[in-house]
Amino acid sequence: MKQALSAALAARGYDTLTPVQQAVTAPELEGRDLLVSAQTGSGKTLGFGLAIAPRLFGDDEKFGRAEAPMALVIAPTRELAIQVKTELSWLYAEAGAVIASTVGGMDMRDEKRALARGAHVVVATPGRLRDHIMRGSIDLSALRAVVLDEADEMLDLGFRDDLEFILDEAPEERQTLLFSATVPASIGKLAQRYQKNAERVETVSAAKQHSDIEYVAYRVSPRDVENAIINVLRYYEAPNAIIFCNTRATVNRMTTRLSNRGFSVVALSGELTQSERTNALQAMRDGRARVCVATDVAARGIDLPNLNLVIHAELPSNQDTLLHRSGRTGRAGRKGVSALIVPPAVHKKANRLLGWAKLTAEWAEAPSAEAVIARDEERMLTETDWSPEVDGSSEATVGELVKQFSSEQLAAAYLRLWREKHTAPEDLSDVHEAPKQREAFGPSIWFSLPGGYDAGAEPRRLLPMICKMGNLDRNDIGAIRVKDTESYIEIRESSVPTLIDALDADMTLENGAPLKRMDKAPSLDRGPRPPRKDGKPPFKGIGDKPAYKGKDDRPPRNDKPPHRGKPSTPPTDWNDDPAPRHKKPRADKAGGGKKYEKSDSKPYAKSGGKPKGKPQTSDDTIEPYKPRKPHGDKPAYKGKDGKPAYKGKGDKPSHKGGDGGKPHRKGNSDPSKRATPPKGGKGAPPPKGKPSSKKNRARSEGQKSGGMAPPRKPRS
Repeated sequence: MKQALSAALAARGYDTLTPVQQAVTAPELEGRDLLVSAQTGSGKTLGFGLAIAPRLFGDDEKFGRAEAPMALVIAPTRELAIQVKTELSWLYAEAGAVIASTVGGMDMRDEKRALARGAHVVVATPGRLRDHIMRGSIDLSALRAVVLDEADEMLDLGFRDDLEFILDEAPEERQTLLFSATVPASIGKLAQRYQKNAERVETVSAAKQHSDIEYVAYRVSPRDVENAIINVLRYYEAPNAIIFCNTRATVNRMTTRLSNRGFSVVALSGELTQSERTNALQAMRDGRARVCVATDVAARGIDLPNLNLVIHAELPSNQDTLLHRSGRTGRAGRKGVSALIVPPAVHKKANRLLGWAKLTAEWAEAPSAEAVIARDEERMLTETDWSPEVDGSSEATVGELVKQFSSEQLAAAYLRLWREKHTAPEDLSDVHEAPKQREAFGPSIWFSLPGGYDAGAEPRRLLPMICKMGNLDRNDIGAIRVKDTESYIEIRESSVPTLIDALDADMTLENGAPLKRMDKAPSLDRGPRPPRKDGKPPFKGIGDKPAYKGKDDRPPRNDKPPHRGKPSTPPTDWNDDPAPRHKKPRADKAGGGKKYEKSDSKPYAKSGGKPKGKPQTSDDTIEPYKPRKPHGDKPAYKGKDGKPAYKGKGDKPSHKGGDGGKPHRKGNSDPSKRATPPKGGKGAPPPKGKPSSKKNRARSEGQKSGGMAPPRKPRS
């Protein structure tokens, strides 16, 4: 290893390398193409930085003057690209490397100027890098190494065409490294096409992934998902936490809810600009925000310090996304917690995802408000506020407080201040609580009210009116039946005294409508149905319809009538001649043979009424067809001015040009007016208006001077 790299690692406190870093820096793999798969948080960024170093340094200890880039690192997201640039900057700082970046959302003009000044390593996203290549603002001729970080994610995001274009433009003699957490078939095909004799490096098996992450699946009721997230945040009180959602709308709603509850929260999604996304991550790094609500745009490669808690507000679509989300915590040997919020509707999906990912989760109820308060008390007793030493500047104030207040008062004041600093937890409903069954209505009394459907009475209007004026609850009212001219209301017998006390002595409701007590339940029978308009008897109800006994119980269809289609017409022989059936014979006027014509049919006529074609009858008035005269009898064409006809190509005089050419046409005495010069030629008028570009300006200058525009300079 080069001295500059060893010094950089020592300054960062790296005593030993991780397994993936040791594997890719093995002496036998120096300079070879690698296909590396390792779990998230294993130090892949530093690994490929060390792997490509021998190819970049060569025999030198430091980098020379920055010109065309020697290494290219491609990442799927902007945040990951910026993070990779930061890691490589401190790794190659002692060697004097210049690191440039080209990512979407940044000013392309600044990137072009940085590339023009020269860079040893370029970190880029696929789309922006392809733009620079097509514009000619980056030179790939000096490339020695190409690294694809999170290659599987780039293929999932649809960057296959961009990657193939970039790799085709890169020199063939290069070192190509593919780093990915998983190696699906698509990655294998890409490696087979663009790598030469690649070495497969796999450091950790899938069964041992995320050993430093504790998985917890919290069962919650459907209406307590957001409340459970608040309690989980309060229960762990992690320095940094990230909440993953599936949609931008959920991110916005969750961010607003947490902000209203007093959490320092930022949002991270694809709809934000690059500056907003960068500021959100920076707020998490410097402590201005403790919670980040994000979509899966932050699930790959993002490394936040002290990120000890990951919450899946919505379950991901596959196990790979679950692993990458959870991999934001438990990085580089640190411990972390990955909490899944599981309402009953997605319980089976959570089990499938955990099984596919070969993970074991602890199933539990979401932390209740009591559990959060108890955890707060434990943390409160371990705070550094209880240090035995008293600051000299505050000693007098402490003595004054001890004199004026008792120990209980001081402890209560401290507890009150402690709780004011923290968000209050939410009360959660029991997940296993059965839905409340409505109690039996019991004895009741019916009341009648004048006015029914004819007066516009409806149950939705009667219920609030009786509850308001009778001082009753909706549970005190049973059935409400509205007839054409009268309405009936059932009220619980125990609530009738309350109704009578609330109403006047005359028991009137709005608009003076009297409410009368009935001695017995009304008859709600609708009576016989009116006769149908078609004279058939009215339908008596579903109960009167015979039950369907099955397909085998159907009676045989022996009474099916025979087919009553149009009978076929027997053939008719006319004069013992096998004539077509749709024609009948007629006598030919010229005699001989039998002719046939359509029977009872009219000739085809268009909209104008004229028959199609010539009539088939012989008529002396019709002029017979006259054959055309032979071509030899036709006189030769003499032309308008009596010139002889053109006899062939060999007879045409040759064009002499200038004054010895064709004579001018009759009437054209001025030769300068016989034609308009072509556009851009000598004598053509200049184009109107201001030229819109350098190309048009050059063309207009050429026209003015009587020549063509100067040729374009070839692109270097």
